[in-house]
This record gives sequence, structure tokens and C-alpha cells, in this order.
Amino acid sequence: MTIIKHDFVNTAASDGPLDIIPTAGRIGAEIRGVALGAGIDDATLDAIRAALLRHKVIFFRGQHALDDAGQEAFAARLGDPVAHPTVPVAPGSRFLLDLESREGQAASSWHTDVTFVPAYPKASILRSLTIPPAGGDTLWANGVTAYESLPAPLRTLADGLRAIHSNLYDYAAIKPDATDAATEQYRKVFTSTVYETEHPVVRVHPETGERALLLGHFIQKFVGLNQADSQRLFAILQDHATLPENTVRWRWQVGDVAVWDNQATQHRAIADFGRQLRRATIAGDVPVGIDGVASRAIKPEPVAAAG
Repeated sequence: MTIIKHDFVNTAASDGPLDIIPTAGRIGAEIRGVALGAGIDDATLDAIRAALLRHKVIFFRGQHALDDAGQEAFAARLGDPVAHPTVPVAPGSRFLLDLESREGQAASSWHTDVTFVPAYPKASILRSLTIPPAGGDTLWANGVTAYESLPAPLRTLADGLRAIHSNLYDYAAIKPDATDAATEQYRKVFTSTVYETEHPVVRVHPETGERALLLGHFIQKFVGLNQADSQRLFAILQDHATLPENTVRWRWQVGDVAVWDNQATQHRAIADFGRQLRRATIAGDVPVGIDGVASRAIKPEPVAAAG
């Protein structure tokens, strides 16, 4: 495994075959001249994978020929697609999640997808269907540069922390303007099965060896700390992770596709206008901390192996 160390400058590889334009100083790049789908050639696919590891989130404009089947086929070329563990798939699809929102109802808090399970997705692929004339942007934050730019005492503290993630989080606190119907829908669907997982706060990326902060709104508390102390420490680390210097903001157009490394980023929507997007996720592995200790499931309780 090659360990990558950043100098906080987000530049395109000088010898790559793709037309790559970085979009922010530490994260994000637009890739031009590529049509996504099942028929993408192996060399281009390998270059896309390399760009994803380098830039953490990559964007493709104008993928108007890509429909649900094409998005699913492209996801299958990148890895093993998986459906959301509790939310039903979009009508007519095998594993796409329909993210249709009205103003104020998007996923407008920082999170990494599905971290309440041990082997949460390694990557996500988001395709825009309906976008407002203005608003509805999405932000991503680089967990690697966030970790590397932590002051040394905070980095040492984070190295030894573990956190409990759950899908049974305080929905009303994150979305105070949510309607009663939306809150009830969350309870019935999103928490139809309650998951809890203990993850390291600093995970080692399985492909690059980089260390990344693993935070986001699914965290309930830090192991060994009470709720009040957990909240204060979480705010310090999360505020640092989402500093503007560590982020990129994407202004969606219809037909755009974003692909992000879910093992090294957080993201959030700007809930100022409604929009419709569809997301595919790629199966990931169980994170390991810098001490070599893997994440573990708490709820549902793991089934004991047969003797």
C-alpha cells in the first residue's frame, strides 16, 4: 500500500489521459469529455478510479444520455452496488435511491453515507434529474486534509477516539423545520431497523493508506465520554473538518453526475430549493483505525458463527 501525503494543493495529474480541471484548492475536480455508462472502456475506468482517489469527488457535466439503467450499469463497473439498508429503492430500479426534496427538506447537515453500518459504502454516484434555476447546491469536505491540518494535540486525541454511529439520530435537531409528516416518515422508514456501529474517528483508507477523519451527523457519542463531553468534542472536530478550505461546492445542472470517495469525505446539501437526484452506492469494507482495530457492529447484534 502506498501512503499518500498531501501538500494541500489540489492539482490534476500531469500524465493522466483524462481532461481534469480541479474545482477547489483541496478537493474536487471536473472531468470533461467522458460519457458515463456500461460501455466505458477499461483504461478510462481505471483513470476515473485514480482521479477519484486523488480528488475525493469528481464531477461530470451533461450526462443527458444516462438513465437509471445506465447509472446502475456504470455503478456496477465501479464496484458492487448496494441498496440502502432501510429506504426502498426508486421505482423500477434495482438499487438507486431517489433523493427528491422540497425546499428545506434536503439532507442539509454534514454526513458520510450510511456510517451506521460497519461496511458502509466506499463510493456514491449522484445523478441530477430536476434542478432549480438557482440554489440546491451540494458541498463536500475532504476528511484527509482535515485530518492532516489538525493541530498536533487534536490529531493525537483523534487518533485514539472511537465513536458510536446510528441511524436513530435526533432528526428534529438537524431539521427543525421538518413537518410532522416528514418526521413520522423518518421514523417509519429510515429507522425501520435500528443500527449502531462503533467506528474509529480516524480510519485508514484501504487503497491509499491515507488517514481521514470519520465524523458526520450519524455520530451519537464518543466511546468513554458522556453525551455532553461528546457533543463539545464533536463540535470542535467537525467544525475543523468542514472549514471552507477543506470543501468544494457544486452548482448542479440537469444531467450532472458526481462521484465521491465515501471513505474520505463528508457532504451536505444546501436546502434552499427543491431538486431531484438519484444515488447509487458501491459496497465498501469494514474500516480499520490506525491501531489496526476494525469497526464493530453493536445493533443489530452480530449473528454468532456456527461452531
